[in-house]
Amino acid sequence: MITLSRRVIAVCALAAALAACGTTAGPAAHPPAPAPSPAAPSAPPTLAAGPAGVTPVFEHGPRDGGKTVALTFDADMTADQGPRAAAGEHFDHPRLIGTLRALKVPATVFMTGRWAEEYPDQARSIGRDPLFEVANHSYSHYAFTADCYGLPTVTRERMRADVERAYEVFRTAGVPDPMPYFRFPGGCYDRRALKALTPAGVTAVQWDVVGGDAFATDPQAVARQVLDGVRPGSVVVLHCTRSAAPATEEAVRTVVPELRRQGYRFVKVSELIGAANGRG
Repeated sequence: MITLSRRVIAVCALAAALAACGTTAGPAAHPPAPAPSPAAPSAPPTLAAGPAGVTPVFEHGPRDGGKTVALTFDADMTADQGPRAAAGEHFDHPRLIGTLRALKVPATVFMTGRWAEEYPDQARSIGRDPLFEVANHSYSHYAFTADCYGLPTVTRERMRADVERAYEVFRTAGVPDPMPYFRFPGGCYDRRALKALTPAGVTAVQWDVVGGDAFATDPQAVARQVLDGVRPGSVVVLHCTRSAAPATEEAVRTVVPELRRQGYRFVKVSELIGAANGRG
């Protein structure tokens, strides 16, 4: 009887010990819950295709969405201007980009593929800077319509390929996320061009304020033209080319503080398009 009682006591003690171990080690016996996966980045906002599925055209953001304005800069270089660059002509404008950085001004740079080929380090630096976004200005900077400021023209059959070639150059240069936005060289387009680009899936981006900096030498005249034209939601077109727009950088140093004094906030084109879609 005593022996049986001892056995019962021993079994109970062992059970208690096992229970205690289970209590202590229980949480460790279950693997920790996996960390939640980071949310996938959302696609850049675009406009819905126009009638009959043609490429949509964006000119400005909502007028009632607050005092926002997008400065855009065309980094122009035409496909046949390589010899001029080799002879020392500067189609880039690093001082302008430096001023935008110093002033902390977000901006959208519409870059030709030929420009990115000529200045791949600058293209990559701009593309990797969160202050900026890179958009497409064609590869060749040839016009998509006839009679467009004397530019050579690209055939309808080559229009889509010209745009896609620019994106290929951006990737080669190391621009990580070029935007699905396209600016027609010279701003010239027609329905035929819009239909030709439909398969490319881009939104064509125009403007409502012309900076007038192309070949201008008076920065204050450029600044006045921008300041007189800006309204809430405006898209301003300027240039990022030293040889063709030498007054732009100085004009920007006047425009930015004055618009901020007036209560404007600088944004990229993507924010204006998002606002137009009800996403901003």
